[in-house]
Formats: sequence, structure tokens, C-alpha cells
Amino acid sequence: MRQGMAEKRSAIVQGARKVFGRDGYTRTSIDAIAEQAVVSTRTIYNHFPGGKVQLFRAVVVEGSEPVVEAQLDAIDRRLHKVTAADLEQDLVEFVAAWIAASHRFADHFAVIRQLRAESAHVPREFLTAWRRSGPQRASDALSGRFAALAADGLLATDDPARAARHLLLLTVDEINEVGFDGALPLSEEAERAIVESGVRAFLRGYAPR
Repeated sequence: MRQGMAEKRSAIVQGARKVFGRDGYTRTSIDAIAEQAVVSTRTIYNHFPGGKVQLFRAVVVEGSEPVVEAQLDAIDRRLHKVTAADLEQDLVEFVAAWIAASHRFADHFAVIRQLRAESAHVPREFLTAWRRSGPQRASDALSGRFAALAADGLLATDDPARAARHLLLLTVDEINEVGFDGALPLSEEAERAIVESGVRAFLRGYAPR
């Protein structure tokens, strides 16, 4: 793809991400995307012959890639060499790094919020493609790291995937709930308090006896 075409395609995807995140899938029009991206509707169809359906899939799937890379980096950096003495602090720093990825890619998560809200009206294939390209990769990596922590005697669990999910439920999901999925951002202090409390609760259930 020539540089000019690649730049035009990137502008279309970025513009679509803004509009989908603001208006949702069903209410978004190609005209609105063209206006946001400062291109013609013909240019959009030249790059995305399938129109809104194809464009939405590209926004969801391609937007997941840098998010997953940031989450995998958080796993590698914060949960690489963990000791019993540092376990609680390492988990806190890991969750903080995971949350930072959400803040860094706010436009992507705005689209995902709309995807969840309109899941009944979005092709099932989109949901599968998004999960496969994004959340599942990060979830599998985190489950694998938790399995290693369990094997090292640092966590007491025979289901590392569920343990990993419980940690995120006690921290990330609570922040999302309290902050209305980013609509009312919390202060760093408030986020940190939730993370620290959630990690302590997690360890009460999963720390070795």
C-alpha cells in the first residue's frame, strides 16, 4: 500500500474510532465518519468496500492490538520475577500498569463500551474477532503467569485463569464501575486505593496458607 493510501486509511480508521466511540455502532453513519476523518464517502468505500460493517470490524480488531501489547508488557515487567516478600506490591504495580493501558487508549475503550452496550445489534462475528484479537490473548498470558506463580508456591489455586479473573474483577472492574467506564474518571489516589484494597482481598483468598 502506497504511503498516501496508508495515511488516508489510517485517518479513516482514527476518525471512525472517534465517531463509533461517541455515537455507537447503530447510530453512526458513513457521512459522520467522512466528516470526522476529513475525507469523502467515496474515499471511505475505496478503502472499505463493505462500508460501516467492515470499518467497524477494523476499528475494533486493529484497535485491540496496541492495547494487548501494553497489557502483555505489564505482565512481563511487573510479574516476571516475583518473590513472596514482594508479591502484594508486585500485584499492585501490575494492576496499575494494566489500568494505565486503558487510560492510554481511551478512544479504543470508548468503542468497546459501545460494543458491549450494543452487543445484541452487532454481528456475533465482531464479538468473536474482538475477543480473539484482544482480551483472550491478554487473558491467556495472565493465566499462564498465574500458573507459574502457583507452581512456585506463591498463589494457592488449581484454576489460574479464574484467579486472574478474580484479581481483575476486584480491581479493574471496580474502577470501571465506580467511574462509569471512564465517563467520570477517578483521581490517581482513588484508583490506587481501589487497587490496593482489591489486591489485599485477592490475597486473602489466594495466598498460600
